[in-house]
Amino acid sequence: MRRSRPTGWLVLAGSLLLTALPATGAERPAPGTPAYLLADAANVAAAYGRQTAPDGQLTPSYLLALNAQVGPALAGQLLEQAASPTRPALTPGALVPGWNVGNPYRAGWDGTRGQQVRVAFPNRYGAQLRGTLYAPLPGARDPYTGEVLRGPFPGVVITPGSVQGSQRMYEWLAQDLAERGYLVLGYDVQGQGTSETLPHTGGGALPSCDPLAAPTGDELFGCPGVPSQQEANFTTGTVDAVDFLLSTPAAPARGAINPLWQLFDRSPDPRPATPGRTTRLAVVGHSLGGTAVSKVQATDTRVAAVVALDKLQSDGTVPRVPALAVQSEYGFSVTPYPLSGGSSIAPQPVDPATGPDPRRERATGFDAWQAAGVDTALVVPRASTHLEYTDIPLALPASRYGQAVTSHYVQAWLDRYVAHDRTADARLTTERLRYLQPTAAGWRPVSLLRDGQLSGYYCSAADFRLSGGARVRLQDVTGVGC
Repeated sequence: MRRSRPTGWLVLAGSLLLTALPATGAERPAPGTPAYLLADAANVAAAYGRQTAPDGQLTPSYLLALNAQVGPALAGQLLEQAASPTRPALTPGALVPGWNVGNPYRAGWDGTRGQQVRVAFPNRYGAQLRGTLYAPLPGARDPYTGEVLRGPFPGVVITPGSVQGSQRMYEWLAQDLAERGYLVLGYDVQGQGTSETLPHTGGGALPSCDPLAAPTGDELFGCPGVPSQQEANFTTGTVDAVDFLLSTPAAPARGAINPLWQLFDRSPDPRPATPGRTTRLAVVGHSLGGTAVSKVQATDTRVAAVVALDKLQSDGTVPRVPALAVQSEYGFSVTPYPLSGGSSIAPQPVDPATGPDPRRERATGFDAWQAAGVDTALVVPRASTHLEYTDIPLALPASRYGQAVTSHYVQAWLDRYVAHDRTADARLTTERLRYLQPTAAGWRPVSLLRDGQLSGYYCSAADFRLSGGARVRLQDVTGVGC
């Protein structure tokens, strides 16, 4: 699909970002100086932008929209559970009001901007995984270009993060991709969200496992998938979700059939970026889900591209397919720069006179992909946290535009390597990012200067080939000192 430049964009700039660390190295104050300390304080404040922005979560309009969605969302989950009493989901996502609401400003998306279909399918241990399919409406037009979206479409599977991450927290990205022309499956891994907690290894209707069996991984008492906080749940969950997305009436996945199977483009990719990877399919994951998709891309030959949201991981895996890494400045909490050592998830002290290591976010995955000669890009949104990629009401910090920056690059990356849209080249290299932001008054177009939205501490980088054959090789996109 050809995509032309949209018009009528409103250029926005967050006031806190105007005083944050400049991206250009020559303009940066030295660590430890008063100017640096002030800029760092502004960056810390900007990491709460999702809450404190004029259209953020602390505004009356957001709180009213949230309140209107909490009751129906919980009631729907309880009814879903009542309909399958032998498939208990003993999780906060199934029982706590508001856990699975996502962004309440998106409540009207289904039926207006795209379509959503709730689904359930068994994993390899017999536990029922629940999720949602997202797809374009029949005859829909691309909201950025106005062009008609014609199926069938490439596919995307989104694997959530751990610590009880649930698929509705990632609905923002699934919907964004669906309205650009993708068939997307978001799902909950076993033991999280609304998916079943226990396996059915005995093959019966009731949950069962062998308490005397020797564990093969991190499971308890030989009970596969228990507890949910283990890497195997996310790697096997990703593969089992891919099985379901690709299922048809003639080839069901463990008895389950994708109800929108006809919308998936099953024609072999004639221009795969990786030899032998001809399925028009990408996998996306966050946190432990990001680790999982990093590993699945190495072994599942159906995967043509991968996106890891904090973080892409090369430890114990081999880079095989083009990988986009979107990684964060902060972890679950927001701390001043003297605690920027180690990693964002497990920060350690650094010398305040030297400041953060600008290469910190390259080490987990980008460097390995680049060394292997596999196309890759690293994006570090400014003032971003580990919770940037989850829509969690009120509780946890995230920046104002982290999702906008992330969605822009994810759309462009998948368009480049899965949809083979030649306009993706311009969107991957542009210095102005365009996004449709949901608000209380509907979707609002925003335009953001790239360098103002990328980290002033850690380098973003790129090493990939454009559709026309030219190579983009930037070790330090905004000049932070890599």
